[in-house]
Amino acid sequence: MLTYVVARTCGCEHMGILYIVATPIGNLEDVSIRALRILREVSLIAAEDTRTTRKLLQRYDIHTPLISYFEGNRRQRIPFLVEKLTSGDIALVSEAGVPGIHDPGLELVNASLEQGYDVVPISGPSAVTTALSVAGLPSDEFIFLGFLPRKKRQRQQLLQDVFLESRTLVIFETRHRLLDALGDMIQAFGANRYVTVCRELTKLHEEIYKGLISEALSKFAQPRGEFTLVIAGNLAPDKLPPQNIEEARKRLTELRDKGIDRREAIAEISAGFGVSRRATYRMWITENGRPSEDL
Repeated sequence: MLTYVVARTCGCEHMGILYIVATPIGNLEDVSIRALRILREVSLIAAEDTRTTRKLLQRYDIHTPLISYFEGNRRQRIPFLVEKLTSGDIALVSEAGVPGIHDPGLELVNASLEQGYDVVPISGPSAVTTALSVAGLPSDEFIFLGFLPRKKRQRQQLLQDVFLESRTLVIFETRHRLLDALGDMIQAFGANRYVTVCRELTKLHEEIYKGLISEALSKFAQPRGEFTLVIAGNLAPDKLPPQNIEEARKRLTELRDKGIDRREAIAEISAGFGVSRRATYRMWITENGRPSEDL
């Protein structure tokens, strides 16, 4: 972790505060009253995307000075911003949602804390929790993977690493890489893992699609906008969405009727529908109406 040394003025009465301000992920009406007050009162706003932030400020007639702070200039900006805290408060905002979540906000937070400044969160919209709230999948525990790696081999390896994970998965993806990501998910999880695809959340063209990964690949053949994907973990049947349970049982019956070996059938269903092998085995026993030996 980088350490930033800032020369602080001795004897200054004001200890500035770094406010971490959540801003709308789309609809500008989602900003909180407290966030607007803080944006008006601070001496400076550090924004990941000044164009996006300027639209918000104009909408609410806020004229606080604005400066860019993003991945490309954070090394130069951090000493400057921490120094500014000696004379006033600063608000940090990301392009959308909560700063510090998959953006360079973390480094500024740590540098400010190292220099003894308070860091105060101003809660608000988050694409992660917004998507989870409508996905219809377990959200008591989940894993946020951020954006998947750009390189195919690294992306496939990451997906393989979480194949057996029972917790719900949440990822961000761009329109340029959505199809590649869905294709790699089919290879890693199987075509029938359940997914909720949230496109342009809270914006004019918001779309929320629930179905199988294979169906999502066809649905978004020409993707537009920004995407948040909520993917079912490797779940027991009683925790799966009804559609997934029915499809899994139907496919299991088909394999049995074709005379497919039990182990082979269980392996396919487990990989394809996000069901653990033990749970799939219980489904096999139920469908066959008789007990059997352990796997």
